[in-house]
Parts: sequence; structure tokens; C-alpha cells
Amino acid sequence: MTDPSDPSALDEALDRLTSTFRGMTADADEVQCECHWGSEGELASLKVPDVELDPDLLSRTMWAPDWDDQASVLRRVLPQLAAAMADGCVDDYDLPQLGDSIARGNWQLWPADQAAAVRTFLEAWWAHCLTSAVAPPAHEAFALCTEAAGRVNPWLAIWETLDHPLATQRLAELVDEWGLTLLSDDLPWPTIDRKEEKLRDLTTWLLAHGPRRLAGHDRLLNIVSRLAIAGPARWADPDWPFPASGWKT
Repeated sequence: MTDPSDPSALDEALDRLTSTFRGMTADADEVQCECHWGSEGELASLKVPDVELDPDLLSRTMWAPDWDDQASVLRRVLPQLAAAMADGCVDDYDLPQLGDSIARGNWQLWPADQAAAVRTFLEAWWAHCLTSAVAPPAHEAFALCTEAAGRVNPWLAIWETLDHPLATQRLAELVDEWGLTLLSDDLPWPTIDRKEEKLRDLTTWLLAHGPRRLAGHDRLLNIVSRLAIAGPARWADPDWPFPASGWKT
């Protein structure tokens, strides 16, 4: 199995995914609304293999939730989507929602070689986001991978193994960005499935691994330590780590 932390792993995973899904198309009978999605010609382009799509068409294809055969549409666009992810060209995407769009294709139920290609790419891309200075925000990438796979633990396990200064910095950024929401016992991104499980597993992991990785970041350690406190005691402390402006009304 390819080590996702290997610097060449992302290129290798992208090559594998591209090879696996080369020649695939949307179903010949696939339909879509011309008024709200796009033209007949744009739909026809999804039924032709390996033709590069306009970035806007790729985005609209991923956001549409009502394909008759979501799996075949996802197989058609995955090589181009994965290439955009690997190149960091996803600024126009909401990454958690993109993860949900990937999940709608039920890729984990595909033939073993196809599912493995998707999984290997996501693992390598996730490790890249944790260790590259030029990558999407890791906390958003984490939400994408979690939604795409349905669970947080595989991605936390990779994070746990990466002894890299940027991986530690990304953890600090996550706690800083999501800390107040986590202390409010809420998941920091929208999800339609297993919300409580995702929140519990993320919180448990932060309590187990955050203190060592965040040594020297007193405010962030303060946030993490409070996750272990239930009830009013979590809030009743003069060293509360957020200013009053941090409250969302």
C-alpha cells in the first residue's frame, strides 16, 4: 500500500485514479434540467469519455443532487475533479459540500479496484493538505474527506502518524478555527449523517492527541482541555479563551 505521507504519493494516486476511470461516461439515458442546470450540449459532453469539461460545468455537475445515476456521473468527472484538488484549484468549492457530493456516488460500494483508487487518492490528498505549504485549509480538507467517507477516524489516524511541523500547525489552525463551535457541542460543518458520532470521535481524538501536539500554545491547550469538561463548569472560568466578540448571535 502506498504511504500517503510520501511526497510522491499524491501524483501516484492521481495517476492511478485517472487510469482507473479513463473512458467512463455518464449513463446514455441520463437527464438533467436545462432551466436550472445547463444545456443539452453540456449534458451530452458528460456522455463522451475523457473530454475536459469547463470548470463551471464541472462544478455544476458536482453540485447537482438529482442525477439518475449519480455513480456513473461521478466516475465520469473524477479524474478532472481529482486533478483540480491536487493542483489546489478548489477555491470556488465549498469543501464539506464537495465531500457530500462525492459520497452521493456511493463510491465505497463500487468494484474493489475503483473504490481503492478513490480511497488512495483521498488519503494522499489529505496528507498533502497536512504537509504542504500550498494547499487548501486542512480543517476544510478534513471535512471534505470525512463527508466523502462518512467517518472521521481514517483521517485522524493519518494525521496522528504525520510527525511534520506543518501537520502540527494545521492542528493549531483547526482548534483556533473550530474551537468555539466544538465547545458548544456542535460539529463545525454541515452534515446529514452521523453528526453526533463525528463530533464525539473528533473531540475524543483532540483530547488524546492535542496536548502533545499543541505544547506551547497555551490558549489552544485551554480550548482543548475544556472539551473534557461538561456542563456550566466548561464556561465558568476567568481564563475563558475567547473574547466576547467570539460569540455568534
